[in-house]
Amino acid sequence: MHCETENLGFARVDVGRYSRQGVAEVVYGEGKSAAQVVAILSALDGHGQSPALVTRLNADKAREVQSRFGDRFAYFEEARFGRLGDNRPEDGLGTVAVVCGGTSDLPVAEEAALTLEALGNGVRRIYDVGVAGIHRLLERSREIEEASVVVAVAGMEGALPSVVGGLVSSPVVAVPTSVGYGTSFGGVAALLAMLNSCAAGVSVVNIDNGFGAGFLASRINHIGTKS
Repeated sequence: MHCETENLGFARVDVGRYSRQGVAEVVYGEGKSAAQVVAILSALDGHGQSPALVTRLNADKAREVQSRFGDRFAYFEEARFGRLGDNRPEDGLGTVAVVCGGTSDLPVAEEAALTLEALGNGVRRIYDVGVAGIHRLLERSREIEEASVVVAVAGMEGALPSVVGGLVSSPVVAVPTSVGYGTSFGGVAALLAMLNSCAAGVSVVNIDNGFGAGFLASRINHIGTKS
């Protein structure tokens, strides 16, 4: 087991995680200064762990990080997502479909899609296909059915993953978002609806956790591909 760490004082960077799990430690940017993010990325980069990902990174901090790494650091403002180094080559079992209910869900859906691409998955984005206009979803049903894994992102009443789960034979990772009016309770209503889904094969991650959904879907899409 590779458990090597690099002690930066404010953080103990898990530089052995890539050897253990095949993916570098992912930096949660919220609550960290730009200098701290740079230091952690530099430690990961120094150990050849690429790509190194940052989630929940705002645009101001991202500009400071980019000033240190230049073109090697890519930033995606809508998803508040940063990546040092290139995406891994696509080596999964198939394509992962990222499906979302509406435009307001895009930041979370993009966090999932970008995570998937960084970890070597082909991604098909199928956006604005919420159940309020279910014909839009049915028009794309064949593409969704062809995916090896589906990530379904929705707020409001959170019905989309149940509908998708009833259409496909592949695993569905459901992501509730904090989109909705008062009684959505910041995504709790969607979370509970997804946890109570009557469709078999639906798993659920935390509210707004696009990264977690993308990471899990990537793991599923790589089952059996390791030598």
